[in-house]
Amino acid sequence: MPMPTESQDAAVAAETIAKGYAFTGPALDLGALLWDGACLPDAPIRLPLGVLNRHGLVAGATGTGKTKTLQLIAEQLSAAGVPVFLADIKGDVSGISAPGTPGDRTAKRAAEVGQQWTPTGFPAEFYALGGTGAGIPLRATVTSFGPVLMSKVLGLNPTQEQSLGLIFHYADTKGLELIDLKDLRAVVTFLTSDDAGKKELKTIGGISPATAGVILRTLTAFEAQGAGAFFGEPEFDTSELLRTAADGRGIVSVLELPEVQDRPQLFSTFLMWLLADLFEDLPEVGDLDRPKLVFFFDEAHLLFNGASKAFLDAITQTVRLIRSKGVGIFFVTQTPKDVPGDVLAQLGNRVQHALRAFTPDDAKALRATVQTFPRSPYDLEELLTTLGTGEAVITVLSETGAPTPVAATRLRAPQSLMGPVDPTTLSAAVEASPLYGRYAQAIDRESAYEKLSAAAAVAAAAPAAPAPAAEAPVNKPARARDEEPGVVEQVVGSGAFTSLARSIGTQLGREITRSLFGTSKRSRRR
Repeated sequence: MPMPTESQDAAVAAETIAKGYAFTGPALDLGALLWDGACLPDAPIRLPLGVLNRHGLVAGATGTGKTKTLQLIAEQLSAAGVPVFLADIKGDVSGISAPGTPGDRTAKRAAEVGQQWTPTGFPAEFYALGGTGAGIPLRATVTSFGPVLMSKVLGLNPTQEQSLGLIFHYADTKGLELIDLKDLRAVVTFLTSDDAGKKELKTIGGISPATAGVILRTLTAFEAQGAGAFFGEPEFDTSELLRTAADGRGIVSVLELPEVQDRPQLFSTFLMWLLADLFEDLPEVGDLDRPKLVFFFDEAHLLFNGASKAFLDAITQTVRLIRSKGVGIFFVTQTPKDVPGDVLAQLGNRVQHALRAFTPDDAKALRATVQTFPRSPYDLEELLTTLGTGEAVITVLSETGAPTPVAATRLRAPQSLMGPVDPTTLSAAVEASPLYGRYAQAIDRESAYEKLSAAAAVAAAAPAAPAPAAEAPVNKPARARDEEPGVVEQVVGSGAFTSLARSIGTQLGREITRSLFGTSKRSRRR
C-alpha cells in the first residue's frame, strides 16, 4: 500500500481543520482557512452563536486589525438580533452605523474568502462618559458605583480601599445618599472634622484619621480633574444595552472614549461597573441558543493593571457567573498575558492576530501565547509573527463545547464603514435618539451634601444657651473641655439630623446591599 505524500498529508490536515468548523446551527462567519500559503474560500471558519456566552479574547499587536475584527463580529451579532456593547477608544468605530464604501481592496478580500459583500449600516446608539464627547451622557451614582470600583479609580491601596468601604457603609446606614462626588466628599469631610465627626469615625471602626485624610485629599484631587461630571443622576439604566431595533436587529451600543482616553483607569473601571450592574439585574437563564448581549472590553490590560486582589477576585467571579445570565464578554488586548490566568481560563473563543518579536520580552510573550493554544499542525511561533493585517489564528468552542482545531484565518471585511462617521452625522444621531432626552440633562437632587449642609446651618443658627448668673452658681461639676459640644456634634445631635437618620436611614439603609464589587444592589424604578 503506497504511503501518503506530504501534499496528501497537508490536504488531510486542512480537511480536518475545516470539518471542525462545519457547524449545523447558526454561526458567525469569520473568514476562510489559510493553509500552506493559500486561502481556501470553501473552508469557512465560523463561530457558533450559542457559545458566545463562554466569552472570548481578541488579541494582537497594534495595527494588526483587532478593531476591524470587533466590527465584523458586532455586525453579524446585530444581524442575528443580538445587542452588542463596545468601547470606541480611538473614535473609529462609529462607522458601524453607516454602510461601507466599496473599493478594490474590499472586493479583493471578499473574493478571497468567498464573501458576498454588501455595504450595510447597523442600528447604533452612541454614549459618552458624563457627556464628555459626542454621545448620550452615561453617569453612575457614587452609591451605585460602590467602594471597590471607586478605590480602583482613585488608586487607593488595599488598606484605604477597606476604609472607603466602611465609609460607604456608614453613609448607607445613616441614610446619606451618595449621588455625586461632592456627597462623598461631604461625608468624608464630616468624619475627619473635629469633635463629633471624629467620634463618629471611631464608631465605624478600623479607620485611622490619617487614612481618612488621605482618602479626602485623593478624592478632592480627583474631583478637581473634572471627574465630577461622570457621577450623578440620571444614572444610566444598563437594561438600555439589551434593546433591539424595530427590524429585529440588535442595537450596537458604542461608548465614545476619545475625549477621556487619557484617563484609562476611569473608563476601564466604568466598563466594569456596567458589567457588574448587568450581573446584578439580569436573571439566570442558563445556556441560550444566542446570547442576550455581547460585551467587548477594549484595552483590557488597563482594567487589571495595579488592581487589588479583591478587585481581581470580583472580576474573576463575575466573568465566571455572568455567562449563565446570557452575557458574553470579549476582552481585547495585545497579548494573552495581559489577562490574569484565572480569567483567561474562562475565555473559550480566541482570535489571535499577529504578534511582534522585536525584543526579548516580545519573544517571551510570543512563546507564552503559543502555549495557550491547543496542539496544532502549524508552527505557531513562526505563524504568529508572519500573519498579515486582517489575518488571525482562531480556535473557538464547538456546539458541543469542545475546542475546535487551531485555524489560521483570513478574516472577512466589515460591511459597515471602516472609519468614523462625520462629526455632524454623529451629533445628529445622538440628539435623535429616544434616550437623549432621558439622560442629557444632569439632575442634582437633595443628597448627603445638601443634608449635611442644611443640618450644619440649622445648628449654627440655633441660639446659644444663656450663661448661668454669678449669684446662682451651678453645683454640678463643669463639663470637661474636651467634652464641649462643637458645631458638628450639635449637627449630629440635633433633632433635624436625628429625624433624618431615622426616617431616611431606616428606609434606605435597609434597601442598600452590595454586590461583589460593592456596587449597589438597591432596586431601581425602571
